[in-house]
Parts: sequence; structure tokens; C-alpha cells
Amino acid sequence: MKKVLVIAGPTASGKTAFSVRAAERFHSEIISGDSIQVYRGLDIGSGKVTPQETHGIVHHLIDIRDPQEPYSVADFQAMARELIDRHDFSIIAGGTGLYLKACLYDYVFPPDSSEEPVDPALEQLSNEQLYALLQQTDPVQAEKIHMNNRRRLLRSLTIQKRTGRTQSAQEAEQAHTPLYDIFIAGCTMPREVLYERINRRVDSMFEAGLEAEVRGLLAAGVSFDDPGMQGIGYREFRAYMAGACTIDEVREEIKKHSRQYAKRQYTWLNHQMPVHWFQVLDEKEQQRMLEEIAEWKEENSNG
Repeated sequence: MKKVLVIAGPTASGKTAFSVRAAERFHSEIISGDSIQVYRGLDIGSGKVTPQETHGIVHHLIDIRDPQEPYSVADFQAMARELIDRHDFSIIAGGTGLYLKACLYDYVFPPDSSEEPVDPALEQLSNEQLYALLQQTDPVQAEKIHMNNRRRLLRSLTIQKRTGRTQSAQEAEQAHTPLYDIFIAGCTMPREVLYERINRRVDSMFEAGLEAEVRGLLAAGVSFDDPGMQGIGYREFRAYMAGACTIDEVREEIKKHSRQYAKRQYTWLNHQMPVHWFQVLDEKEQQRMLEEIAEWKEENSNG
């Protein structure tokens, strides 16, 4: 089986730096698992790795979509697996738990309903009404979809209508056996330290020109309804641009949503995947993890 190293952990936990260090150590390229860094022009708010931060390591699945183009977990599954198939050893950095699981395990999605006509009754509903309906009928799936992602809301509700069963129930029945020899290194740190890092990171984004980046995207024709603008760091600007809140309120909303997202990431990883956690801010812990990865990499392998 091909070996896949996953560098996982909550937002702002140091995954980027450690993944580059691991790629240098094991002479590998990096597959980005991030669902927003795929979009061109969404650099600051997504925390996109900079050319300086890559240290010359090739990063895949970054800047491959325009903000108006959809990008789904099924898209990531197909493209990441194609990249993995090219090498005996691969590194995936970041990504939501669902993206990682869909790529690494025998995870089959319900038949795509995107080409089928949507029930006209659903089309008449607002995003808020669609989201409320999904919360009522499939709360597990509703947790995975943002209220403004109309396409995914309609798709999930269409699957329910066509099959008579919820999307989450269909996905939960799958065996989800691993397709590769997987090692998941989880970057962690004390929760209060992580939250402070998140707060500082958001402040740094604003200092780097996040507001100007958002204004530039809007001026170029991107809207808050486009897929690229659904991520934390961008969607919070909608109310501000409409004159309904202050820029300081936007900053605090991004911090709050980022902390909440980090908590959900911990929960998913702890319950859904076999993670080898290590204290990423401790140099000795980083060295220990690199050695543990090296031992795993050499098992049943020629290199």
C-alpha cells in the first residue's frame, strides 16, 4: 500500500511549517487539503502558504479554482488520489476531517444530484429556509454545510427527496476502510495557547491587508454568494460591506468563528481518525514525531 503522511490539527496550530519540515526531511511534495486555498486571490484570509514559507517544496491543489467555481469534497478526493497514485509516499497538509476521510478511506458519495432538476418547491426557499429544513431532517449533514452554500443545501435535500434517506445516513453506512498505509501526525498545544495564536493570526491578517483583499475581490466581480467566499475570514465581511457592522466587529467575528472551528476540528479528529498527537511548539516533540514518522515510513518499504 502506498504510504500517506497527513499533517492534521486545528487552524493556526503550525501545520504548514511542520509539513514543510517533514517534506524536506522525507524529500516529498505536499498536497494541500484546504478547501479555501484552492481559490485564486483568496490569500490572506485563507492563510495561504507564501512562496517564502514553502522553502521551495512543491505544493499541490493551491490556486486551482476561480472564486466563482465550486470545489467539493468529491473534487478533492479525486484530485488528491490522483496525486497520491504518482508516488510511493505522499504528504497531505491540513484539510477538514471530512476531506481527509473521503480521500484516504473507501468513501463513496451518494450519486451526484447536481444534474437532476431540483424540486421547484425547494427553489422557492431562501438559504435560511433551506438550512432550517436540512437542520430538521438531517442535522448531521447540516453541520457540514454553511447556510449560504445554496448549491450544497439543494443537493443534500435533493438526495433526500430522490432516495427517501438522508445523505448523512447513506454515508455513515459505508465501511470506510483505509486505501493507503496512513500515518496522521496531529499538531496540538494547550487550548488557551491555540486560541491566543488564532487571535494573533487574525490580527496579522488585518495588518496584512485583509479588508483590501476582500474589496479587491468584490471589485473584480466576486460576490459573497460565490463558493470561494464561504470560508471563515471572508463571509464575515458581508454585513460590514452592507453597512450593518463595524470593521472591529468583523475582526471579532472571524476570531470567534475560527476558535469554534478549531474546537470542531479537534472533536472530529479525535472521534473519526487515528491521530498521533504531539506538542508542535516543543522542538523535542517535533523531533520525536519526525523519528516516529521515519520508522513508520521504513516499515515494509524500500525507502
